[in-house]
Amino acid sequence: MGSTTQPRVFHRAQQKFTQKVEVLILGGQNSFSRLAEGLMNMTDRLLPAGQLLSNGELKEAREITPGEIQKPHLGCLKGSRAAMEASTSLWHSYLGVIVSRERQRVEHFQRAEDILLTLLESVHGRDPRFLVDYARNLEAFEFALGASEDAVTLEVPLRIDGDTLRVLACRSRDTPGRRPAELNTCCLEVCSPGTDLEDWTGGVDVMEHGGGARCLLPGKILQHLKELLVSAIVRCQRLFLLQPGDISAENLREDAMELSLLIRGSWKTIRFDIVPVVRRQQEPLQLQRLQTDRGFPEGSLRRATEEAHLVPASPHCWRSSTHLPILKLLRGVDTLQGPRLDSLRLLDQLRDQDWGGQGGRGALTFNHLKMVLLWSTELFPSPEDWQDLEGSVYRLLVILLRCLATQHLPHFLNPEENLFQGAAPDLASLYHKVESFAWDPQRFLRFHFGLHGFSGSCQADTETRALLQLPTEDGSCWDTAYFDILLSQFQVYRIQDSARRSAAS
Repeated sequence: MGSTTQPRVFHRAQQKFTQKVEVLILGGQNSFSRLAEGLMNMTDRLLPAGQLLSNGELKEAREITPGEIQKPHLGCLKGSRAAMEASTSLWHSYLGVIVSRERQRVEHFQRAEDILLTLLESVHGRDPRFLVDYARNLEAFEFALGASEDAVTLEVPLRIDGDTLRVLACRSRDTPGRRPAELNTCCLEVCSPGTDLEDWTGGVDVMEHGGGARCLLPGKILQHLKELLVSAIVRCQRLFLLQPGDISAENLREDAMELSLLIRGSWKTIRFDIVPVVRRQQEPLQLQRLQTDRGFPEGSLRRATEEAHLVPASPHCWRSSTHLPILKLLRGVDTLQGPRLDSLRLLDQLRDQDWGGQGGRGALTFNHLKMVLLWSTELFPSPEDWQDLEGSVYRLLVILLRCLATQHLPHFLNPEENLFQGAAPDLASLYHKVESFAWDPQRFLRFHFGLHGFSGSCQADTETRALLQLPTEDGSCWDTAYFDILLSQFQVYRIQDSARRSAAS
């Protein structure tokens, strides 16, 4: 080509990007090769280069292999580096706004917590069988992490030695049909005398279970606690311990398995779901996949599950709650290096702002995202996976997309339980929103100040969607190698471990 040849611009719409990539061919194979290496930070598949004839026409298109690439032009590297720095700055700027709100959220929680503790102290004064637990660090930790105003579950311990109770399987007539069997409901039999046990059996909070066995009746305990709470609200208001509007009991329902109170923390109202709980020691969960706390600090699983928390499942039966054990595991994740919890913060902000329905409500909850983070911690145990914010977010994204595509999110501590059960109609539209973010995150990393931000969707990538929908029967699509393949589809793999790269190839 002569020196007077005019630059020619070729366009190729990438399946993996919503925007077109423009390539300026300045003339000759070497010039294009220099530019192509400058684009490697944008794609891992290079755009097709052509063999140019003397008249400047493109003879045939092919892909350049890495071995053909010559030393890059300095200007190209500077441009790609600047683009990467701008993208990194956008991720961190978005996260910075989220983190800046946490102090205010903690202050709101603490003020609401003070009001609730005042109420529970009054309940304890009327009936000492209901204890006041002042150690609420885990609940405050959870509330500060989230972006939305989801209800805070608060357990009220019963004054009873749970280890003296005998656990019996609930009979079929005791378990409502709407409760799935995998919740492992049970009855708690009072089988040995004791001062605290006599306090309960002497009232109306027990029932006959057959054969003369006397069992604690959660429905009766809930009703009694509800009456005490209403009485405590009236008493505290008369003593001017509460200000008008501090608390509302309008959400208390007769058939609910929790007692919901709306409490004003500064200018923000927080919903607390209060549940009575029986605590008893148990053998730590022995999950086959978690033999050595893979990805977690040593001993995390044992410490999180050594105590069972039994809460009402129906008017007659109890179930084991994993709410606090999950929060304990999250606290353990917080001690690991890398922006793991920052990834959770960022995705929950997107869930609240862009992925939900009106008011951010939708099929996906903060509890779902917590479960996704725990799975990603186990499936990506290497510190190399958690070096930067963008890569960390995508560790959660590929697992979330897999669960949305298959409409199956296993509970981390009870893998046989599907947390997406019954949400199928909403999951299809949710999948498209999450996929759109995965392909074009820059379009979402901005705040809309109350306006619903998501509109439209990206062009679907059929290869990636086929990978996400592979059958799950043998469990082969729930391991690190499979999710590494998904990461490479989104060009965020960046793993140097040769053995792992080989397993994913």
